[in-house]
Amino acid sequence: MARVTIQPVSSSSSSHSGCGPLTISALAGRLGVTQQAASKSVVDLEKRGYLSREPDPDDARARQVVLTARGEAVIAAARRHRAALDSELRQSLGADRVEQARQLLIDTINRLGAAPALRSRTARPPR
Repeated sequence: MARVTIQPVSSSSSSHSGCGPLTISALAGRLGVTQQAASKSVVDLEKRGYLSREPDPDDARARQVVLTARGEAVIAAARRHRAALDSELRQSLGADRVEQARQLLIDTINRLGAAPALRSRTARPPR
């Protein structure tokens, strides 16, 4: 499988666009970034063939960001990889240990108050 490097805002852009067509404005709002930052990521992902911009059927002035077949394939590959990793961990460590680790991570995320940012995919990597 070919490796794809996607920066944090870019990866968020592509995963958010997986929920259906969005305008740059709506995407920026979901990501919690400026329209300029969202637009920059979209341009990059569009040049690389993961996203396209199409006319908004409800607003002739706006354009919607949509996943291309290549973008959908990358998201599907990431989901398959995540499932394979989970299966591998369960086989090598045991399902109970993996579940305990998962629950510990969830409890830690909740304790730190980070769940809303993770759920909305607006969590920022540490600097």
